[in-house]
Amino acid sequence: MQQNTLYQLGNIPFPLSALSDIYTSTKYISDKARRLEQNGLILRLKKGLYIRNDKEESQPISELIANHIYGPSYVSMLSALRHYGLIPEHVYATQSMTIKHSRSFETPLGRFDYFSCSKEYFPIGINQHKENGLQYLIARPEKALCDLLVKTHGLFFDTQDSMTEYLDKDLRFDIETLKSFDIEIIHQCYDKTITREKNIEILITLAGK
Repeated sequence: MQQNTLYQLGNIPFPLSALSDIYTSTKYISDKARRLEQNGLILRLKKGLYIRNDKEESQPISELIANHIYGPSYVSMLSALRHYGLIPEHVYATQSMTIKHSRSFETPLGRFDYFSCSKEYFPIGINQHKENGLQYLIARPEKALCDLLVKTHGLFFDTQDSMTEYLDKDLRFDIETLKSFDIEIIHQCYDKTITREKNIEILITLAGK
């Protein structure tokens, strides 16, 4: 019965207040949320944010969850490249960019990492993706790769060959895909990075071939 009631919430993250809307006769909604969680009917993503736990349905969309846990944000870097099938390896954490401080969240549905960027850089090259009637923000391939090159700690290239080796050997990224990239997006990223990243400058050269 409780599970049927929870179906009203759909398959997207919801705040504690949403439980008050469907359990109108419950006086202490925090206690209700705790019991639902203990019974395995909902999962706690962070303080005050939950998602319905239905093992008979497909896994919730991690990109959608990432947008809700910490925002404004959009999914990017390795997670977006994997989403587009541009890298073959599974990504252990969902990576996103945000205009807020960098943060990480450990949840029952996995780890969610957020990397800070400027307000000017943030809106470049973002798609509003629709999946199963739901929408979430995700970087276009060009922006995802720029984000990865800028935000990965210790990642620095001084030649095209060194970047090509990283893309090919470490990421197993299909270099030929760069030919179809919108180079204008990469130029915009370059213009809006504070230090005009050398990595993006090299990427412009590679993608422009």
